[in-house]
Amino acid sequence: LQNVRIDPSSISFQMWKDIPVPFYLSVHFFEVLNPKQVLRGEKPVLRQRGPYVYREYRVKTNITFHDNDTVSYLEYRHLFFQPDLSNGTEDEYIVVPNIMLMGAAVMVEKLPDFVKLLLSGALASLKQEAFMNRTVGEIMWGYEDPLIDAINMIIPGLLPFKGKFGLFMDFNNSNSGLFTVNTGMSNISQVHMVDSWNGLKKVNYWRSSQCNMINGTAGEMWPPFMSPTSLQFYSPDACRSLTLVYEQAGQFQGVPTFRFVAPKTLFANGTDYPPNEGFCPCMQSGIQNVSTCRLNAPMFISHPHFYNADPSLVDAVEGLHPSKEQHGLFLDVHPMTGIPMNCSIKLQLNLYIKHVSGIIQTGQIKPVVLPLLWFAESGSIEGSVLKQFYTNLVLLPSVLEYVQYILLGLSVPLLVSAAFLVARRK
Repeated sequence: LQNVRIDPSSISFQMWKDIPVPFYLSVHFFEVLNPKQVLRGEKPVLRQRGPYVYREYRVKTNITFHDNDTVSYLEYRHLFFQPDLSNGTEDEYIVVPNIMLMGAAVMVEKLPDFVKLLLSGALASLKQEAFMNRTVGEIMWGYEDPLIDAINMIIPGLLPFKGKFGLFMDFNNSNSGLFTVNTGMSNISQVHMVDSWNGLKKVNYWRSSQCNMINGTAGEMWPPFMSPTSLQFYSPDACRSLTLVYEQAGQFQGVPTFRFVAPKTLFANGTDYPPNEGFCPCMQSGIQNVSTCRLNAPMFISHPHFYNADPSLVDAVEGLHPSKEQHGLFLDVHPMTGIPMNCSIKLQLNLYIKHVSGIIQTGQIKPVVLPLLWFAESGSIEGSVLKQFYTNLVLLPSVLEYVQYILLGLSVPLLVSAAFLVARRK
């Protein structure tokens, strides 16, 4: 118990502070093969590109212990492209929706016509089109776009940034917020459980107190002596707490594990799963509207390839092939210590696109939730850390148990002999 607390003297502290597990971020893009036809109202045809793989390093800073048995910290992520693990380079071009244009069009749909007229004129003068051909690096890490300044001029405050836009700009060399978690010093069952995030006990993105709750851990470790039921963690990337459910017991490199997976209800809409009503306004089951935590842009998250989603989402485009093996997320956790041994957390980012009256650049696009990309953050314990883990938590307990039975076996004849001698003396 002492060794799984967040305490500088515990064995697991260094593992918590500087995670020894090599993490990788694998990104798959969806290229639109028929952009001109989509503008005429036809079904989008997609082709998956990648993966583009990045080695991910996580570093905790500003570690501060508090008197109430909590500790706060910032964890920074640093990503480095891995050409040898990737199927392609960051210099490759991919045709994707013009995210700024299509997102802004939907965002201004209900504004007065003169606003849409001004936006449409700005798009024309800047020669902006509904689809763009940009490199992987530009889409990931940002590109200069005069449209950003034009939108800020026409609709002040619509975008809280200037000049440059990229889907992963805030992901690299940045932190995921100030986490304050329990150390487990006074109550081991609360170790790693989140006390607050950015000073908040709950978020305000959603429409119900239940959906706004910050539950579980920060997603790195869990309390020891886990039961085969469920686990929770707060994900700043998903803007919510996620609950995974127990699937089966297994082993990873000889170490016993519990596997936890996403339930079908994770991204279900409020009709199919009433507790999720607070995440609405909803569309089909299997996609979650995250516009309230993504600058009100029409963005949705889901499982990759709309796995576990309403079949109509898959049918609305061509090129998706959902499967549990490739697109289901999982966590393999050592139940005694609550330490993950092997994991792959997968999410897909989607953009809702449609024809918007008054924005001529949107052509006759039919409403569709269009997949942009999906990514997996994966890691597993290996090398000397795995060897130490196996020795201390599998091999040594097995040897001690074996010795126990030997001693028990030896003790039986000794007890019989002792009883015989006592009886003879009497």
